[in-house]
Amino acid sequence: MSAVTRAQAPNAPQKKELPPEAYRQAVDQADLAISITDPKANILFANAAFAHVTGYTPDEIVGQNESLLSNHTTPPELYQSMWRELSAQRAWTGKVLNARKGGELYLAELHISPVVDSKGNTTHFLGMHRDITEMHRLESLVLNQKHLIESVVDSAPMAFALLDQSGRIVLDNQEYKKLVSDLRVREPAHTLLDSLMPQWQETLAKRPEKCNFVSRESRIDRPAGRPRWLSVSASVIEMHSDGADSYFSTGNQSGLLLVISDITSLREEQEKARAAVLQAVLADEERTAAIREGLSAAIFRLEEPMNVMASAVSVLQRRDPASAGVLQQALAASREHMEMLRQVIPQSPQEIAVRINLNEILRDVLEICTPRLLSAGVMVDWQPAATLPPIIGRPLQLRMLFKALVDNAIEAMNIKGWKRRELSLTSAVERDCIVIAVMDTGPGIPHEWRHKAFEPFFTAKNGSGRHIGTGLSRAQQVVADHGGIIDLAESPSGGCAAIVEFRLDGDPI
Repeated sequence: MSAVTRAQAPNAPQKKELPPEAYRQAVDQADLAISITDPKANILFANAAFAHVTGYTPDEIVGQNESLLSNHTTPPELYQSMWRELSAQRAWTGKVLNARKGGELYLAELHISPVVDSKGNTTHFLGMHRDITEMHRLESLVLNQKHLIESVVDSAPMAFALLDQSGRIVLDNQEYKKLVSDLRVREPAHTLLDSLMPQWQETLAKRPEKCNFVSRESRIDRPAGRPRWLSVSASVIEMHSDGADSYFSTGNQSGLLLVISDITSLREEQEKARAAVLQAVLADEERTAAIREGLSAAIFRLEEPMNVMASAVSVLQRRDPASAGVLQQALAASREHMEMLRQVIPQSPQEIAVRINLNEILRDVLEICTPRLLSAGVMVDWQPAATLPPIIGRPLQLRMLFKALVDNAIEAMNIKGWKRRELSLTSAVERDCIVIAVMDTGPGIPHEWRHKAFEPFFTAKNGSGRHIGTGLSRAQQVVADHGGIIDLAESPSGGCAAIVEFRLDGDPI
């Protein structure tokens, strides 16, 4: 047997050792920033990715101490914890604020491992770090968005409850928690659904689209207390699982959003005179209007971080299409959920006039129009007055007004081969008026068309002057409703200038 074994040994697979140069090339060419230091953190080696992240070339950084990268604002306790772990020959991972060669700050996720020789002594430290500044920014945006939604929902004077497809409550607000104690039931949502839709659990699990309903009333009788009347609306929304097993899955679960209003006082007052009932209805409408304004303002503000995320998707699309796709899907899902929230907002017959800062309105419009401005390659020159006195107006109408003017300016410049694409937006106080100017560098509007531009269905697109669009007629109506005037003139660049003036003492019609 030993002879056979010896005879077969030359044909047995031989274990090949990797050449040391292969190790060095692998480290030097890795996408992760890697550095090797002595026990005192003096840098002995830095790869190309390290140079790319920090801005220092290997010749500049080798021989320097790792502390050269510190911005000196990281808490000392963090470094103390790091050295305790490294001294005990344990790896350490943490986040520090570093500065590149040019002084630009970036957030770094750092992982350091001790290199121990055969005698148990630490001879070197292997450091790996990556720039997580953008990731931190996006996480902060999402967290801020979450906190804003929770704040708005909690401050609403009606109860909200979100159920998953199994009927479990996954989100509620303070008014809903009050119902738990007032009605003395474990889950008011289940009690209400049991009375309004007895087979709701089976329906929600198998045919969730059948669970939509609006303003159904339920009476809840309480021991030793007066009955409560509650008006309930239910909307089915799509919910995305946060589990790892659902990452590649396209199937979504349905959730049920309940909006619960207390109408007890209204129902009791119906037994009284007609005048008393009318007062109760008006009071309920005022309460509903307050809810509508709060939710509408919150939704509008949520567009801000989402527009930033949309811009981030455009940037990531070139560098990391896969991550851009994931972020785009999350953005689309967020917009779907926001649309669901819009559907439960009570409709308003007329927007309430409030005190408005027009600089805020203009800034909001620019943020909303950012994706289109970027896609059209338009540069924006935003020159607001340092301060503006408030005017009385309707925020939504004013936002629509200035968005229409900005959209018209983009349309005018978005011509094939048109090189100069600049949008100027200014605000100023002149005499007793606030003057807003929206100017573009497009081909402009002929003098004879300037009054026609305010007619319905007029457009100057392609130089036709034909009536194929709504033009500026709606914008003119909004300005007139706010006691102002609007005019078209030639901009300094030869394009079109839309000038809007509002009197400080004017009130909207």
